[in-house]
Amino acid sequence: MMKHVCMNVVAVIVFTFVFTAIAGAQQFPLLDDVANKVVQKYQQSTCQQLWQEKASQKAKSEREERLVQLLRDDPAMRAEFFNRVSVPIATKMFECGMIP
Repeated sequence: MMKHVCMNVVAVIVFTFVFTAIAGAQQFPLLDDVANKVVQKYQQSTCQQLWQEKASQKAKSEREERLVQLLRDDPAMRAEFFNRVSVPIATKMFECGMIP
């Protein structure tokens, strides 16, 4: 009986995590595309490319400016964006010696 109860509890926990992940993904459909592109850029760039880009500090496009403003205006979207991109970006920057 106890084993059955434990399996039900595990099933509910797994369902909750899956439902939360699906709901979070559907809440910000634009965010999926942008976050994936940012992560992909860092994963595919060489360290030399990242250092050159950092040195050049080019101006943001109008689209980038709008996206940044969206993130500033919506704390939930901003948190979701950083949750998705922070680990891959920080990992690449660490590997490239851009952060200690």
